[in-house]
Amino acid sequence: MKLYDTLIIGGGQAGLSVAYFFRRHNIDYLILDANEKPGGSWLHTWDSLKLFSPTTYSSLSGWQMPQSEKDYPTKDEFISYLEQYETRYDFPVQRNTNVISVSKEHDVFKLTTNQGEFYSKTLVSATGTAQQPYIPKYPNQHLFKGLQLHSLNYQNANAIVGKRVLIIGGGNSGAQILAEVSKVAHTQWVTLEPPNFLPDDIDGRYLFNEATQTYLGKPQETSSGIKASLSNIVMVESVKEARARAVLHAKRPFTAFYEQGVLWNDNTKEPFDAVIWCTGFKANLKHLEPLNLIENNRIETQHTRAVKEPKLWLVGYGSWTGFASATIYGVGKTARQTVKEIIETL
Repeated sequence: MKLYDTLIIGGGQAGLSVAYFFRRHNIDYLILDANEKPGGSWLHTWDSLKLFSPTTYSSLSGWQMPQSEKDYPTKDEFISYLEQYETRYDFPVQRNTNVISVSKEHDVFKLTTNQGEFYSKTLVSATGTAQQPYIPKYPNQHLFKGLQLHSLNYQNANAIVGKRVLIIGGGNSGAQILAEVSKVAHTQWVTLEPPNFLPDDIDGRYLFNEATQTYLGKPQETSSGIKASLSNIVMVESVKEARARAVLHAKRPFTAFYEQGVLWNDNTKEPFDAVIWCTGFKANLKHLEPLNLIENNRIETQHTRAVKEPKLWLVGYGSWTGFASATIYGVGKTARQTVKEIIETL
């Protein structure tokens, strides 16, 4: 039985960030990644996805992403960057390895995978949220006969050309997918609240700076006097183009589904051929269920360290595992602290 000092579950931006800080220490670790190639969850996003920050703010620790041809990097450019990053630092990664469950035996973690069993003294879970899509429940949802898919499963609009499409969700994914689909289909956008669009000159740089100041207890307004949030919609090129076509108009949620479509608040019916849910994700923690640490789809942590299992760290799941840890720009800060704690523990 080979016993690693640390195993990292997940080879996306969070897992690679932790591995980067391990480089400074002589420990035996391995990244277990379920994908067949580098890229993490970005491999499963839609084809035309654009990041909403320039390359300077879309880079991991140690090496800046090469300059993009456009203002905002594409999905493929970022995946290429992750591949180069992994190669540059020669991280030990085992591909096509899906961690099914994690248990503890004699103070050692036992990971059961589709490639056999792995053992380690400490453990980092960095599986993120992309494989756990969240879809809200509506009355009679099961009766709808049209296509329903989450943004996780949306690749492009080829299959819905000329269709009537309902797009649900008011974040950047909803706006970008609406912008694309509305070019080839009849669309209606649904959001809980009126969409919050940022001014054209404000992007992820300002969002991250503002979020940092808020974290430090010094909230600031942007140069336009607008309080920015990471949930606001950034006006990337495709969204600006959609605005010019006057398609960025959203209705408040409907009350129920029926066989051919949805029922609005005024009891009118509207038929749709497809629904695309751009409603976010939940933390992917299923593999950790045997440890009996999960409550309300979270594990209690102090920074990234599990309170009830101090040899387990969770990186990249959102603010509950460290400030801005689910972002490209923010994950390095939490990864650095995680590695410091692991080295002290070892």
